[in-house]
Amino acid sequence: MAQPSETSLEPKRRAPGRTRVIVIANQKGGVGKTTTAINLGTALAAVGKSVLVMDIDPQGNASTGLGISKEQRATTVYEVIIGHAALEDSIVASAIPGLHVVPATPDLSGAEMELVGVPRRSFRLRDALNAYIAKTELGKSSGKDLVKAEAVLQPYDFILIDCPPSLNLLTINAMTASHGLLVPLQCEFFALEGLSQLLRTIDLVRGSLNPQLEIQGVVLTMFDKRNNLSDQVADDVRKHLGDKVYQTVIPRNVKVSEAPSHGLPALLYDYKCAGSQAYIKLAGELIQREKALAAA
Repeated sequence: MAQPSETSLEPKRRAPGRTRVIVIANQKGGVGKTTTAINLGTALAAVGKSVLVMDIDPQGNASTGLGISKEQRATTVYEVIIGHAALEDSIVASAIPGLHVVPATPDLSGAEMELVGVPRRSFRLRDALNAYIAKTELGKSSGKDLVKAEAVLQPYDFILIDCPPSLNLLTINAMTASHGLLVPLQCEFFALEGLSQLLRTIDLVRGSLNPQLEIQGVVLTMFDKRNNLSDQVADDVRKHLGDKVYQTVIPRNVKVSEAPSHGLPALLYDYKCAGSQAYIKLAGELIQREKALAAA
C-alpha cells in the first residue's frame, strides 16, 4: 500500500476567521462524499452552526439529498462559476434551519470546456466566495442583513463543498477556494492507493494556487464491523495518517442509503440510526478540531 507524502499532511498555520470553507473530495466514486456533505452539514446546523452546502457535482446529488427541487435550481453554481450570477443569487434555503444550498444541475458538466482560455479559471469559485464574504462583512458592519428571495445574505460558520468523483477543473476550483480538505475514505483493501494521488494534487494546488490548503481530516466510511477487513484497513490508515484520521467512523447503514431517495438527510429520515448518530459525533469532532486549528 502506497504511503502518502508527509508534506501533504503537514497543516498550514492560519489566522482564525469566522467562515471556514471545507472541500469534501476524493477522486474515487462511491466513497461517501455526498453522503458526508449532506449529513455533516445537517449535523452542524443541528448544533446551531450556520452552514452552506455547495454542490459542484453535475449529478446534483447533494442538492437532491437536501430536498432541493428542480424548480429551485433556476440559478445554480454553474452560473456562478461562468460569471453569469453572484453567489448569493444561487443560494436556496433548505428545510433544515440554518442550512442553505447552492445547487447544481447537469449544465455544470460543460463549465470546464467553457472556461478554456478564460483568465483565472482555477480561481472562479474562490473569487465568487470572496466577493460574497466581503458583502456579508459589509452588511454585518452596517448592522443590516440583505434579504434575497429565499435566503439571507449572511455569514456562515461553515461552507462545505461537495465535489465530483474526479480531479478535474471543478475540484481544483474547490480546493483553490477552501481552507481545508475533508477526505471520505472507504474501508476497502486499496484505500490509500487513490489517496496518494489526491495528496499529490493537493501539493500541486498548494504550490501554485492555494498555499493555505490543509488536510482537515480523513473520515473512514462504510465501516462494516462484521468484516475483519474493515478493522485491518482502519488500522492501516491510522498507522500511515495518524491523528489526521477522525476517531469517528461512519458505518454501513441501510437508513443512510435510503434517505436520499426521500430527499432527506439521514438525520431527518431516521435520527436514531447508527449512521445518523455517527455523523452527529463527526460534527462534534470537527468543531473541536477546528477550535484546535484556530488556537494553534
